[in-house]
Amino acid sequence: MRVRPAAPADYDRIIAVVDGWWGREVHGILPRLFLDHFHRTSLVAEAGDDLAGFLVGFLSPSLPDTAYIHFVGVNPAFRGAGLARRLYEDFFALARADGRTTVRALTSPQNTGSIAFHKAMGFTAGPAPAHDGPETPRVLFRRSLT
Repeated sequence: MRVRPAAPADYDRIIAVVDGWWGREVHGILPRLFLDHFHRTSLVAEAGDDLAGFLVGFLSPSLPDTAYIHFVGVNPAFRGAGLARRLYEDFFALARADGRTTVRALTSPQNTGSIAFHKAMGFTAGPAPAHDGPETPRVLFRRSLT
């Protein structure tokens, strides 16, 4: 398994599979701008020619101590082998190298798998009832890198 920095050209490859990997339409929350502008802080995992997974993240330009993970996906054929953990750990190292001390992320309250994964990765979780507008609750995650 090879993990490398993403490139803008990876967007087409990722967006072609993301709905299938989730089993529902999610591509709308991953616009091209993320890989156009944050590819150096995003990661792609490959097994040979296969896309095994990806992490889209960035170093906050407004909060100098914070990095943010926006979207992570693991090909169903590669789940259960620690790839998501590896992508997170590689992103943590990237954030630490830039002097970041906190990583944040969020998910919907219905995504119990994501909530359990983030807690297992050392994130604290808290509800945000109207984080993305009325009737749009989220679970906010925060993890210290120190």
